[in-house]
Amino acid sequence: MEETKGFFNNLFDFSFSEFITIKIIKILFGIGILAAAVGALYFIVWGFHGGVFAGILTIILSPVVFIIYTILVRVYLEIIMVLFRIADNTSKMVKEEQE
Repeated sequence: MEETKGFFNNLFDFSFSEFITIKIIKILFGIGILAAAVGALYFIVWGFHGGVFAGILTIILSPVVFIIYTILVRVYLEIIMVLFRIADNTSKMVKEEQE
């Protein structure tokens, strides 16, 4: 059985034999949620610069924008994970056929 390499060894592995995206996908999702929150707060501040009515409107709309952005980030990351799982399963099938 192969010995698992560390994160930095996999990061600088020019043969791309190990995927690091699988290991950092949770961090990327957290960064996406944080970006959505910062964007929503910026949207609210920007709205109040346009006036009180615009500020109230952005307070109402910012949670919707936050949810939509979070959903888009989640779907995008899930698509990436599906592609990596397809690659893993394909390589397993090739190894089984060679045996």
